[in-house]
Amino acid sequence: MSLETTIDKDNLPKHLAIIMDGNGRWAKQKGMLRVFGHENGTKSVKTTVETCAKLGIQNLTLYAFSTENWNRPKLEVDTLMKLLISSLKKELDTLQKNNIRLNCIGNLEHLPEKVKKELLSVIEKTRNNTRMTLSLALSYGSREELLNVVKKISDKVKNNIISLDGIDESIINEHLYTHNLPDVDLVIRTSGEHRISNFLLWQIAYAEFYFTDVLWPDFKENDLYDAIISYQKRERRFGKTSEQIK
Repeated sequence: MSLETTIDKDNLPKHLAIIMDGNGRWAKQKGMLRVFGHENGTKSVKTTVETCAKLGIQNLTLYAFSTENWNRPKLEVDTLMKLLISSLKKELDTLQKNNIRLNCIGNLEHLPEKVKKELLSVIEKTRNNTRMTLSLALSYGSREELLNVVKKISDKVKNNIISLDGIDESIINEHLYTHNLPDVDLVIRTSGEHRISNFLLWQIAYAEFYFTDVLWPDFKENDLYDAIISYQKRERRFGKTSEQIK
């Protein structure tokens, strides 16, 4: 019996977020440049996206490039940007075939113009797809996101658009990059690290976490199934008792 058949299709995370970690270490283990790891990591992205769509997961967010990643060596950053452009061009057919809508969260103003142009083109071409929303977190940092939220809401209070007493969780949600997405149910991080790394801090308030030692380029279909099966074995109480849930 395959792992897929043991998954309860009625108890899938509505929003799955993945911190794709370990590309550089994977390459180093093989005596290759870090770039080689990033290139092979795109294969795991394709497998994960198609598997999530097949299972029926409605929202998948991939942490592709953080605000802190701009501090990496220029050669690596430039290569990552070129890889992103080529991947967007190459995988457009995959997105269309699987009825997947592309979304992007992060500070897109920092992206090179060529990247931004290709990204917005694919977003536009897939905007009517309905099977799953794939969000790429690019030039994304949760602290920057929350700082921007505070500034936007403060400005609206100052201009009497929102009252101070009217600020609640829903108002904050409306001003996040993820305003059109549900809260995250499950976070997966690969490569054995146990950190959040400035990723969706507000949105993961009640998320389940799954950490695996598998490096991202080695992350396969069964690794995703393992994470979802682990998620489905947990009792999600949201502050209530087990008796209240039952």
